[in-house]
Amino acid sequence: MAERKDGAALVDAYLAEAPQDHRAVLQALRALIHEVAPGATEAISYGIPGFRYRGRGLVWYASFKAHCSFFPGAVAVNYADDLPGYRILKGTIQFTTDRPLPANVVERIVRDRMAVIDAGGR
Repeated sequence: MAERKDGAALVDAYLAEAPQDHRAVLQALRALIHEVAPGATEAISYGIPGFRYRGRGLVWYASFKAHCSFFPGAVAVNYADDLPGYRILKGTIQFTTDRPLPANVVERIVRDRMAVIDAGGR
């Protein structure tokens, strides 16, 4: 098989090592991000998968022992009202496999992050 562009092969390897229930949720999150940001490229940074947009970090996600995390950066706190019951830390939204992130909120976060990058921000 030919080497895939933009870190996708590394992300595939990361997901293959994740627990099966985490893998399914993270693969769905990955597919949603691809759909919302088709021009973004996949990468691994600090050992976790994510997406770059126009050369800048867009969003990241990871599997941990007791939860999964979505890393949209400092904007995470802006969505606290949309995510009652989810643990939101500085730059991180934690979720579990039995309560994945709502797709509509992920879409808004990704679109907002893209707009910030398009405007020259981080």
